[in-house]
Amino acid sequence: MLSNRLVKHFGVASAAALVAGAANAAVVTWNCNLVVPNNIDGQYINVEAQTFASAAGLVTGWDLNPYGTSTTAMSWFAAAAPSGCVMGLGQGGTTSAVASLSAGTLVGAASTYGNTASSVTAGGWVLNAANYFGFRFLAAGGTTHYGFGKMTIGATMGVRTLNFVSYESVAGAGISVIPAPGAIALLGLAGLCGRRRR
Repeated sequence: MLSNRLVKHFGVASAAALVAGAANAAVVTWNCNLVVPNNIDGQYINVEAQTFASAAGLVTGWDLNPYGTSTTAMSWFAAAAPSGCVMGLGQGGTTSAVASLSAGTLVGAASTYGNTASSVTAGGWVLNAANYFGFRFLAAGGTTHYGFGKMTIGATMGVRTLNFVSYESVAGAGISVIPAPGAIALLGLAGLCGRRRR
């Protein structure tokens, strides 16, 4: 009887700690839902300011620029170093490119960054699916930050929507790819609500 009470007590305490940990992680998420047009301009994006436009001159301090006119690949352009996207094989890709990352991938100082075009074979991108990419950018204060984004790809690589970007507001801190940011915190809140009803 006592052990059951302890399990219940510490279970709720763990959930509370999980929520507190998520709150202290200082992850900033922007649910931008930007269609990336299949043209030479694409979208120029300032992650920190949460601004975007179809021309670099319209977005002060832009960080990312997904673009391209191909239906088989998506090109990437990034501001000067240390900006860039995580390169690699991704989910079954055969060449190094901006990678489609698996859940749990850590984006941080040890990652390799660049701007090579993505495709199904280059970087392991998946059609008709959500794909996650990592990036780093230089904040307005001159510090380097790490983040990831969700890009939904349609029937071709020319059909794409940037659903959200998340980044760690603590300079230099790595961040793990989480398909649904905030889900862990919601799970913790559900546990607390369940305890309250008893």
